[in-house]
Amino acid sequence: MIYTVECSFADPASEAQWNHFYSLEKLPALISVGGFHTSQRFKALSAGCPAYLAMHTIDSLDVLQGEEYRQKGGGNFARWQQHISDWHRNLYAGLERAPAIGADDYLVTSTVGPEPLIDMGLAPCRMQAVALERFPEHRWVAKMERAIAPGMEALPEGVHLYAPMTAQLTNGSDIAAHISR
Repeated sequence: MIYTVECSFADPASEAQWNHFYSLEKLPALISVGGFHTSQRFKALSAGCPAYLAMHTIDSLDVLQGEEYRQKGGGNFARWQQHISDWHRNLYAGLERAPAIGADDYLVTSTVGPEPLIDMGLAPCRMQAVALERFPEHRWVAKMERAIAPGMEALPEGVHLYAPMTAQLTNGSDIAAHISR
């Protein structure tokens, strides 16, 4: 299952500190929670969506309701809460594992169907919201090489382009399980 967290940050004076905290403290804490398998953070390059997206591969909603998540990953935002806006959380089925987006790639999402991504020459994966906000109900995601990225003015409505802010983190035990397969 794919767990997404999206938000914007309204204080330019502390935004660099916020990004440092989220990328270097929060993501490593989350990936240490049992049931988290991958975590990666993105910055939106297109308008019409929250500025930041975190995408995680988790086992189920139970992971987000567990004590370990509350202790290590949930919350921790008291210092930043007043500046966080346009905050959304969703849990999606339909994609077993979040794609790893490298430094030479973008993440492209669509809420209007797979066609715009197919028209861009991409292979979209469909996700369906099953818990938390459940909006957008469907989302398609694809990996795109930066070399073929269209200009921002060429993106259709409902399609958003994201640059990775971090490498995809993986849970150590998850790596061992994939190697032994």
